[in-house]
Amino acid sequence: MDRRKTKIIQIGNRFIGGGNTILIQSMTNTKTEDVKSTVDQIQALTAAGCEIIRCAVPTMEAARAIGKIKKEISIPLVADIHFDYKLAIAAIENGADKIRINPGNIGGKEKIKAVVDAARERGIPIRVGVNSGSLEKELVEKYHGVTAEGLVESALDKVHIIEELGYDNLVISIKSSDVMMCARAHEMISRRTSYPLHVGITEAGTLYSGNIKSAVGLAVILYQGIGDTIRVSLTGDPLEEIKSAKCILKTLGLRKGGVEVVSCPTCGRTQIDLIGLANQVEDMVQDIPLDIKVAVMGCVVNGPGEAKEADIGIAGGKGEGLLIKKGEIIRKVPEDKLLSALRQELINWKDA
Repeated sequence: MDRRKTKIIQIGNRFIGGGNTILIQSMTNTKTEDVKSTVDQIQALTAAGCEIIRCAVPTMEAARAIGKIKKEISIPLVADIHFDYKLAIAAIENGADKIRINPGNIGGKEKIKAVVDAARERGIPIRVGVNSGSLEKELVEKYHGVTAEGLVESALDKVHIIEELGYDNLVISIKSSDVMMCARAHEMISRRTSYPLHVGITEAGTLYSGNIKSAVGLAVILYQGIGDTIRVSLTGDPLEEIKSAKCILKTLGLRKGGVEVVSCPTCGRTQIDLIGLANQVEDMVQDIPLDIKVAVMGCVVNGPGEAKEADIGIAGGKGEGLLIKKGEIIRKVPEDKLLSALRQELINWKDA
């Protein structure tokens, strides 16, 4: 798909916009003041594939912790600020690679100018964030409710405030928990600005509903070539956000690499715990740096045929299963050895 060309922005050691790779972002759920816990979580997220991390900065202690955290991590850090402009300045002074603010809730123009001046001095971008849950009352009244038009107008108003201060090192984020409203807003704003867009469905929900809403919303937006960074917002372990984001990008053909696991639905022929096995395989391949497809099939009747399009696969039977490579049966394996046999094949894949 053709990506919309946006302004290139540098965040730490990474570049977004201008057709650069769409980067995966998440947010820590630790207390930022707890440096060790925050660093541990960021390192785990980085290992899983997170490329930009955002941390809440609700206190001056959290702002000062940014400097300590930065020394222990390898990915860009975004400081998330609400209400207090002094926290934004402190986060910048302590090494944040980007700050996220809503200029409408940190005070008058003098306070906004102080933040912009600090960002300009260090050359770091500002992410202007607008959320449907906090849309200004006058825009709700103007558009007779929370609408895509209102979100876009709100975001561009905030952008113009910063532009009038002579700064254009900006990223825009407009989010809503209403999937189609969010998609419409992104379609509209992408025609009116060239700033990079951070895309996500906010307050999407639990692992189940949140994944569905995020997948649908992000697919609609990204398939139109819109979006430069993404976050899958889930009520759960942030590691799940990374797994989902990687899967969405790969499914849309926007990322390559990593093991893709396909599995058949269960049916009356299934004689193994296919659901458990498929989940085990998906977890097991996370640390294997191969760009291949692995099939997990529930029976030996159709399994070999259905696995032909995969590079390697397993098909379960009663007490035993088949190891299949490029559509050909390699050998029979006891059921309790299927997972380890598959892993061994993957580890030695270059020698195969």
